[in-house]
Amino acid sequence: MLALLDQGAFTATYKYAVLLGLLDLCLENTARTGAPPTSVTTRQLAGKVVELYWPHVVPHPIGAVLRQTTNRRASIVTDIEAFRAAVEARTRHPLPLLGRARTVDPAGYERCVARVEWTLIRYPLLLLQKVGGEEVRFLYEVGWDASVSEAAVQRSQRGEVSSFANAILLKPRVGEYLVQLNGLLRPLIHRQWAAKVARLNDLEEAKLEEFLFGAKRVALTAVRGPLLALQAGRCFYCGHAVSGTPEVDHFLPWSRYPDNALDNLVVADRACNNDKRDFLAASAHVQAWVRRSRDGDGFAQLAAELDWEYRPERSVSVARAIYLRLPADVRLWSAIGQFVRADPRAVASALAAAA
Repeated sequence: MLALLDQGAFTATYKYAVLLGLLDLCLENTARTGAPPTSVTTRQLAGKVVELYWPHVVPHPIGAVLRQTTNRRASIVTDIEAFRAAVEARTRHPLPLLGRARTVDPAGYERCVARVEWTLIRYPLLLLQKVGGEEVRFLYEVGWDASVSEAAVQRSQRGEVSSFANAILLKPRVGEYLVQLNGLLRPLIHRQWAAKVARLNDLEEAKLEEFLFGAKRVALTAVRGPLLALQAGRCFYCGHAVSGTPEVDHFLPWSRYPDNALDNLVVADRACNNDKRDFLAASAHVQAWVRRSRDGDGFAQLAAELDWEYRPERSVSVARAIYLRLPADVRLWSAIGQFVRADPRAVASALAAAA
């Protein structure tokens, strides 16, 4: 993987998106036992790639959508930008959440994903595993080559009989390795992606990574008050009545898995939130978070009212992927200034019973 990032040919940012998409899909599709998937589909990957590029098609402060390829325009970015523009014209909102966009124009979303899927099939999926000019299939196998026809792919997309099979078969233990190394690979890929975009657009790299991948790209103020009401005005972590301005925290840290879905958001007082930062929460907090996901009627209703994404099954799968692989002696954040030893049995039991 390091050789690929160092020596691979990156004329566009597509390969970074594929790598991050595979990471996310392995996390999201972790089984109750903690086992990662052995394969994913090109349709799943295309959906993840749209999600990754979605915030990138908002104009940068320089006044334009940033270039992501050495060519004049990247087709994936162009397709997503066109879909976003169509949704914005309907909603008159300059920065709709992707979940909202899917609801507003589901047919347009499917067309966008289908076009992105075709681009992934033609280019990065066939070219990604070339290191130093030599193809080394160390991540996955696919059942097509450069002669694949768009007509065959379109028949497959429509659910018709087709010679094209959309499976991306992960090599033995690749899913496990991707999950285990997620915390190391994600920031590395972010850094490489930002550096590439900085070079393409003649921008400073230091500030660009936050623009492309930062948690602050989506304002969470709309969910803060309603979430606090569902928590009876109490901090999720310490249980005390929130004093001062409450803050919204990503229960599964953004640095490990970027997710603004309602099920991954909790309200905490400023002191707890500032102290927890990007640490993983202790077993007792995981149990409380899982109980909340099981009793989620209020959250599902709130998500509908706010047009906010709510996918507890996905968040729980990611939690399994992260927590079930922690060393037995790892310390987890419990309270301000306090870290406790993980309780693998309690966490495993809670996650097994989750949605």
